[in-house]
This record gives sequence, C-alpha cells and structure tokens, in this order.
Amino acid sequence: MSYFREAKVVGWAAVLCVFYAAVAGAQSGQGRLPQTLPGQPLIDEHALTRVSDHVYAIVGWPNIGIVVGNRATLVIDTGLGERNGATIMRVVQKLEKGPVLYLTTTHYHSEHVTGEQAFPANTVLIRPVVQEEELIQRLPGHIARFREMSQQNQQLLANVKLRTPDILFNGEMKLDLGGITARLFCLGRAHTVGDMLISVEEDGVLIPGDIVESKLFPIMPEESSMKGWIAVLDKLEPLKPRLVVPDHGQLGDGSLIRSNARCWRNFRGAGLTLSARASPRKKPGGC
Repeated sequence: MSYFREAKVVGWAAVLCVFYAAVAGAQSGQGRLPQTLPGQPLIDEHALTRVSDHVYAIVGWPNIGIVVGNRATLVIDTGLGERNGATIMRVVQKLEKGPVLYLTTTHYHSEHVTGEQAFPANTVLIRPVVQEEELIQRLPGHIARFREMSQQNQQLLANVKLRTPDILFNGEMKLDLGGITARLFCLGRAHTVGDMLISVEEDGVLIPGDIVESKLFPIMPEESSMKGWIAVLDKLEPLKPRLVVPDHGQLGDGSLIRSNARCWRNFRGAGLTLSARASPRKKPGGC
C-alpha cells in the first residue's frame, strides 16, 4: 500500500473522528443517531443568488446550479432526497422561461443525485456513461452510509427512486438552452471516476462539481485520484472562467482553479517526501 492509499485511509478516519465528535453532543441517548448533522442543512429556496445573466445558484449543501435560457432550463444536481429536490423545483418554476427542463449531475454521490424523483416526469435526465456506470456500482453503498449518519438523512433517503437517464453521452455534449449554451464535459478521474463539469462559456461561468472547492479541503473517497485531480485542474486553467460555482463551499472566481491545483501539488509533494523517508530504498508510489 502506497503512502497515498494510507493517507486516504488515515484522512477518512480523521474526518470520521471529527464528524462523530461534532455530532456526539446532539445525541440524546446512547446508540441513537443525531437528529441532524453539522454543515448539512436542508436546501433553502431563499438562498438563491444570481451568478451571471443566465446562471443562478442555490447556495447550500450542496450548491445547486441553474442555467436559464429562453427555450430550456438546466438544473445541476438534485440535493439529498426527494424533499430537497422538491425545494429546487419550486425555485426552478419561478426562474424558467421555456417549456424544456434538463437535469444533470456532477457525480454519483448521494447529495447530488437522490432528489431526482421530485422532478417532473418530462424532465430530460442527462448523464455521462462513465458516471452512470459508477452510480450503478457505488450509489447503493453510499446511500446506506448516509442513512447511518443521522435521523434526518434516514428520513430524506427513505424512498429513493432513481430513473434511467434519457440521454447518455461520452466525453462531451452541448445543450442549446435558447440564447445560452451549456457544455457538459468529462476530463477524467479526479474526485470520482465519473466527474462531470459544466461550462457556460458566454457568461464565463464554470460549474466544476467537487473538483474545485472554496474554503474547504475536498474529501478523497476511495475512487478518487490525486494525480488525476491535478491533471484535471491543469486542463481547466486555460478555460479562464470568470466565475466558479463549486458544489461545496463559497462561490468564487477563476483563481480558485490555480489555488486548488497549488494546494494539491503541495499536499502531494509532502506525501512523496514522507513516503521517501519511510522507505528510502524504494521509489515512492503514485496515486
């Protein structure tokens, strides 16, 4: 096992220790789940902010992107469970200008996909092939872990119903929303295998999923790749977006891409140094 694989395990253990310490005080009895989790509030429709001429975000956990055109609207991510999905739909109904509604997801994690059943039956669900394959394989276990975290999560994830995407694509596709175009694209494994990003180029807005974070240290699940993450960030920098809407954390500008890449390089460099010290006769492994 390389240092980086060990680091993932240790990192997860540390996160879980902090997490359980934070929620322990909320438990009213031994063996009972906390009612709610710190940092995981319900999506609030009043937290809507206008990012650019065509892009809006509901700031919360996670941040929800909405791109509004004259003909169609694109929603990015669903929130955790049907209740949060319904909140998003109430916001969409106030913003939409055209009859067509698209829904897509940045990656397979529970808070990004499990609210899709709240969207109308005529919603066009779009997902990359690689993400759909990962979702089928990994989402049931992810939902099970989330249900074990709090009573609120159990309630939100009580009756999750997923549907087959209407459109599956490889690599990249563009959506003409009427007066504005959204580019959906994949650049390889980073936070997950099936990460997808959305660029609204006319407005200079990038919605990068969990690949770019703001004032948060991103979680590295077992399927993530630090090397791949850095490579994806390097591919993003030439896009020079004016504004960035991360899935978690504060909204920011294009400088977030460079600062995230620098953070990962420093972290990886420190890991290589520690690995070399621990095993001086062996070349440190990658990740």
